[in-house]
Amino acid sequence: MIQKLIAISIVTLCISCASKDSYDLIIKNGTYYSASDQNDQTIEAIGIKDGIINYIGELGTIESSITTTTKIIDADGLFVMPGFIEGHGHFSGLGSSLQNLNFLKDTSWQAIVEKVKNKVEDSKPGEWIYGRGWHQEKWNIAPDESYEAYPTHKSLSELSEENPVVLVHASGHSLFANQKAMQEAGISIESPNPQGGHIVKNENNEIIGVFEERAMKPILKKLDEYRKSLNQEEQIQIWYDAINIAQKECIENGVTSFQDAGSKLEELERYKSMAQEGKLDIRLWAMVRQPYEAIKNKMKEYRSIGIGNNHFTCRAIKTELDGALGAHGAWLLEPYDDKPDFVGQNTTLVETVDSIAKLAFDNEMQLCVHAIGDRANKETLDIIERYNNESDKELRWRIEHAQHLNPSDIQRFKQTGAIASMQGIHCTSDAPFVVKRLGQLRSKIGAYAWKALINQGVTIVNGTDTPVEDIDPFENYFASVTRKRKDNGMEFFTEQRMSRDQALRSYTIDAAYGAFEEDIKGSLEMGKLADIIILDTNLMTCDDYEILDTKVMKTIIGGEVLFSQ
Repeated sequence: MIQKLIAISIVTLCISCASKDSYDLIIKNGTYYSASDQNDQTIEAIGIKDGIINYIGELGTIESSITTTTKIIDADGLFVMPGFIEGHGHFSGLGSSLQNLNFLKDTSWQAIVEKVKNKVEDSKPGEWIYGRGWHQEKWNIAPDESYEAYPTHKSLSELSEENPVVLVHASGHSLFANQKAMQEAGISIESPNPQGGHIVKNENNEIIGVFEERAMKPILKKLDEYRKSLNQEEQIQIWYDAINIAQKECIENGVTSFQDAGSKLEELERYKSMAQEGKLDIRLWAMVRQPYEAIKNKMKEYRSIGIGNNHFTCRAIKTELDGALGAHGAWLLEPYDDKPDFVGQNTTLVETVDSIAKLAFDNEMQLCVHAIGDRANKETLDIIERYNNESDKELRWRIEHAQHLNPSDIQRFKQTGAIASMQGIHCTSDAPFVVKRLGQLRSKIGAYAWKALINQGVTIVNGTDTPVEDIDPFENYFASVTRKRKDNGMEFFTEQRMSRDQALRSYTIDAAYGAFEEDIKGSLEMGKLADIIILDTNLMTCDDYEILDTKVMKTIIGGEVLFSQ
C-alpha cells in the first residue's frame, strides 16, 4: 500500500510556446501497469488527444507539447492502469438491484424477512414486491422453518397477505415466492415440474415457496404482466434511472467497459440510442438474450459495432444449457454427491442451443453459452468444435462461467478456440458448498480450473456476474490471486489461483480480446482508447489483504475524468 496518499492534482499549465502536437491531457509520475506485451517498457508519462492515447514514454519528450489548454494529472507515484473491463455482468440488472431490495450482504433469512416487512409497510395492497441476492448457503443463522436449507414461505406469507413477493436467488436461477405470488401465478400443489425446472416440495408434498430454473417462469411472467400494467412512461423512466445508477456504480469502481451478459431487443435499442445521443458514459458490449423464435430473423439489424464513438457494441448471442450449482441446477456428467439420484438441469435443449449457434455463425456473431456443470461444458464444446471446424475465421465463441470441467475437456478449450468467461469471485463465494455438491476429487481437479486453462493457452475473461455478486473489482481480483474468502480466510484449492499479472490481464486486455476489442482497448498503448484508472494501491506488489482496501482515485474514459476523489 502506498502509505502516504497525496491528492492527485489536475492543473492547467500556462506555456508561452505551444507545440503544434498538443495534448488534451497528460498523466505523469505514475507507477504504470500497461497490460501489454511490452509491459516492461519505461513509462514516465501518457499523452492523450481526442480521447486516444497518443504518447507513451519519457516525460521530457512530451513537455514541449504542453499548451495553455493541456490538463496535467500528477499521479504522484500512484498505480495507473487500463480501466477494468467487467467481462460478464447484467447491466440493467445491476441498476435494478440497487433500486430494489438487495440481499447480497444479508447473512440470515430473518434479516431478509425484516427488509420485506418494512417494504410491505410502505406499499399499497396489490403492489408486487421484488428483491434479489439471497443465498441459503451463505447464512450463518438457519431459518426458523426450513426444508433442505431453504426457508418455507410461511413467515413471509403471513406478513404480506395482500402483496405478492418475489425474491430472486443471488444466482438468478431460483426464486422465493410468498403465497400471494403463487396464487397470482396459478401455482398449486398439483402444479407439475416443467422441463428443466423444479418446484421444491417438502416430505408432505407441500410447496415451500422455492422455484428452481424453468419453474420460475409462471411467477416471473405474472410479475412482468404486473409491471406492464403500470404507467409505461414511468416504467421506462425507472429503467433509464437504473441504467444511470449502474453507470455511476461502475465508474466509481474503476470499471470503464461492461460486457452485458444478455439483454432483450428493446433494451438493446435503448442502449444504441443512448450511445448515439452521448448518454452512455461507460462502454457497453452486449449479448442478445431472447428465445430463438424471437430473434431468428432479426440479427442483421441488431448487430452493431462501435456505435457512439465505441460506447455501444452488440455482436454476440447468449443462451444457456444448465443452471447454477447452488440450486443443484448445474448439469453434471455424474450425480451430485449430496443428491446421488440427480445430475442437474438441462434447461435448454442441446438442439435449441445448436440452432442459436447456427444463427450466430450465419450472422458473424459470437456465441456465448452459460455452462456451469461438466456435462453442460462438454455439450457446449461439442457445438463450438463443430462450427469451428466449418470456418476458416476465428470465432472466439465463449463459455460463460465454465465453472466445473471434466479434466479431459480442459485442453479442448484451446483446440476449439473457446474462451473461458469465468468469474473469480464465484470461486470463493461458492467455496463453502462446492465440495458438498461435487465431492473432493471433482472439486480439486475441475472446479474453477483457472491455472489449468491458462497453462493450456486458453484466454480467460474475468468479471463478477453482477448483480449475482458485488461489482467490486478488488474483491474479485483478491479471489482470483488467492482463492481465499475475505471473511474467514477459507481457501479453495489454491494451486489453481492466477498470478497477479494473469489476473489483471484477464480483467483488461484478455477481456477485450474476448470481445474482439483488443485493438482499441484493454491496455496502455498508443492508438488505443484512453480508458484509464488511477488507484491508491499497487496491485502488482501490495500484500494480499491490501488489495481489498484499494480505492479508485480517478476513472478516465475517452480522456475525460468521470470520477475523482
